[in-house]
Amino acid sequence: MNVPTKVEVIEVGMRDGLQMESDFVDTGTKIALINGLMDAGVRHIEATSFVSPRAVPQLADAADVLAGAHRPSGSRFAVLAPNLKGVERAIEAGADEIVVFVSASESHNRKNLNRSIDRSLDDISNIAAQVRHADIKKKGAIACAFGCPFEGDIELSALMRIVGHFHAVGFRALTLGDTTGMATPALVERTVAAIRESYPDMRLTLHFHNTRGIGLVNVMAGLNAGIDSYESSIGGLGGCPFAPGASGNICTEDLVYMLNEMGIESGIDLDKLIAVANRMEAVLGRTLPGQVMKSGPRLRLHEYEDAACATG
Repeated sequence: MNVPTKVEVIEVGMRDGLQMESDFVDTGTKIALINGLMDAGVRHIEATSFVSPRAVPQLADAADVLAGAHRPSGSRFAVLAPNLKGVERAIEAGADEIVVFVSASESHNRKNLNRSIDRSLDDISNIAAQVRHADIKKKGAIACAFGCPFEGDIELSALMRIVGHFHAVGFRALTLGDTTGMATPALVERTVAAIRESYPDMRLTLHFHNTRGIGLVNVMAGLNAGIDSYESSIGGLGGCPFAPGASGNICTEDLVYMLNEMGIESGIDLDKLIAVANRMEAVLGRTLPGQVMKSGPRLRLHEYEDAACATG
């Protein structure tokens, strides 16, 4: 095992989570939530997306969110930018990093981006050329990297073709997305090993969903493979609107709690993170799937006299 001693936790709830919400969360509230995450020690956040406001009205205020959020030293504000127009808007708004994506599944790519994989790869080539001299980091992302709700298993060769394209056009950071929670520990280990063998200079991030209840189990597989970067969502919020059965991302508080208990550093204050999760739950007006936000850390003790007592 090559378990890292320090892990980067990338918060994606403000984009990947909120994009699923039909009721608009006002800009000031989004900024306050981001500021709360920054105060908790989160330093890498996918803050919003520069997609068409018609497609995702929830994120129509992307530039205003970036302009209003507090950016402590060492923080990185990433944004999703699916096309050249989105990239131009992201650069103009002062984003630190753009994330461009494609699906490993032809069916899902057409549902999500309304185009073929090959056309998406051409778009990625054009985006890479556009930002070659821009003062902005670039990261690739592959949706359905571990399986597709329409096609089932994704051939490793198909995934590696996309990884190779990102590498060829200059990307050295890549997220593997488990869009509908189809990853398993064995599949994670096999996929990571194949990519590392062919592209050892590619920094990998893993993005799991808890659709089938093994999101953190897959994180353990990633940790055992030496991966030190994970995406997660505050309160377990989110999913993919273009993939049936894509329930929430793994929960940031649950992930940080597990890392703490393993002695792995994340730089994030769990109590402050739980406070942000509770605020997000209040904003959305419903119970979120996170577990640690309900129970607290394992050594948060309770008053003995206040506990219910068996009778009879």
